[in-house]
Amino acid sequence: MDPILEGLVTTRDDDDQPHLAPMGPRVSADFRRLLLRPFPTSHTFRNLKRSRAGVLHITDDVMLLAKAALGMADLPATFAATHIDGDVLCDCCRYFEFRITRIDETGERMILEAEVVHAATLRDFWGFNRAKHAMLEAAILMTRRHLLPHDEIVAEFRRFAVIVDKTAGPAEREAFDFLQKQLRAGGPA
Repeated sequence: MDPILEGLVTTRDDDDQPHLAPMGPRVSADFRRLLLRPFPTSHTFRNLKRSRAGVLHITDDVMLLAKAALGMADLPATFAATHIDGDVLCDCCRYFEFRITRIDETGERMILEAEVVHAATLRDFWGFNRAKHAMLEAAILMTRRHLLPHDEIVAEFRRFAVIVDKTAGPAEREAFDFLQKQLRAGGPA
């Protein structure tokens, strides 16, 4: 089974406006195929079903990932994709333009198989940092608030706080503060 690669996907809405959402597709070792599993009610699924194209972005911008996971991200600067009708985030590390080749709507989550039609690197990935990874996990955890007990999420956030305290820079601290505020306020899930 191919590994999951967490990133951000841009798609186009019915009115041709870009839409940004977090997504963790399974990615083949050669980066030529993606397997996306969005929920059938998601905005991204509707866009992909209609347009059959999107862009997967790999980024180390933990604040953008956190805000996107909560549906609170403003779309950052983009430029036009080259092989599909889509949008590329200007400040991503890598991106993969893709076309949907098959859709299976029979399960609880939709299964979309995609072929990568163009890939490029815009800048180096910052590197491994425990606080960045903790923010990714915290953002994913926040999307599961309707499924998990609140006490369990709070306990995980206490664990993340230790990691942030030991290894974070300003960007990770800002993202953690944002996520903690959302957790306390019961912000968007």
